[in-house]
Amino acid sequence: MSKILVIAEHDGAKLNASTARAVSCALAIGGEIDVAVFATDAATVAAAAAKLKGVRRVLKVERTENAHQLAAVLAPQIAKLAKDYTHVLAPSTTFGKDLLPRAAALLGVQQVSDVMKVIDPATFERPMYAGNAIVTVQVPASPCILATVRTASWQACAGDGNAEIIAVKTATAVPSHTRFVELKAEKSDRPDLQSAARVVSGGRGVGSKENFAIIYKFADKLGAAVGASRAAVDAGFVPNDLQVGQTGKIIAPDLYVAVGISGAIQHLTGIKDARTIVAINKDPDAPIFQIADIGLVGDLFQILPELEQELDKL
Repeated sequence: MSKILVIAEHDGAKLNASTARAVSCALAIGGEIDVAVFATDAATVAAAAAKLKGVRRVLKVERTENAHQLAAVLAPQIAKLAKDYTHVLAPSTTFGKDLLPRAAALLGVQQVSDVMKVIDPATFERPMYAGNAIVTVQVPASPCILATVRTASWQACAGDGNAEIIAVKTATAVPSHTRFVELKAEKSDRPDLQSAARVVSGGRGVGSKENFAIIYKFADKLGAAVGASRAAVDAGFVPNDLQVGQTGKIIAPDLYVAVGISGAIQHLTGIKDARTIVAINKDPDAPIFQIADIGLVGDLFQILPELEQELDKL
């Protein structure tokens, strides 16, 4: 029987929604599922992880070195824990992509990236060539399979579990050459782009950094996260951490609103798993309309205020 360890992604206080998606992948593999929470004080995050349906145990790995989620510090601890498991999974986010390859190198195994479907415990499907091809990979089961989970391909598991929470010690040396200096990040009350149920993105058609205010306003009205096309990022309208697409973030919200985005293949790669896509563009021949569930042809500066008025009536 498979024994699976899922590495929890969190900010020290809140469990990231990507962890619940990684647990869904673990459920598809089948077997016993544990979640590891690395922190100095893991109580709050561990309690949230314990509610994930299908999880048997939550391992609290509390060390002063785990105050910040540094891949160089966590990887040796994961390699130590991995000896008791057949699989180690992490979400295919910036966190997981940074962390798991280091752990795989320490274990001397090849990592599987962006698992989007489980065929059997050792066989998986993953995308290639910007999602234009799907490849089936079979990996050796020994000593352990390490894989990142393409979060856009999995729904979050239910939150009605009641797992046991235990404290675990990882008596292993961690590198001292890597240390946390500071975190610079945009502060926002909006939902996280990669886990948001609703996303409103703007493209080159928005016209300027100042005009992007209309995107923020509409997103706030919907309670949505804000994204952008690469063209908008390259033009300096918004910071690059809002970029959606092949070279940005791969997302799968319930609702995706593309405003002034033509629909280059690189952008469509990042949103093709969205449940409902709404496109607003003045060009009726824009490629985005080929995949949109709802298309509105017209001036975004006229359409968005009208939509806001309709939302106010609800």
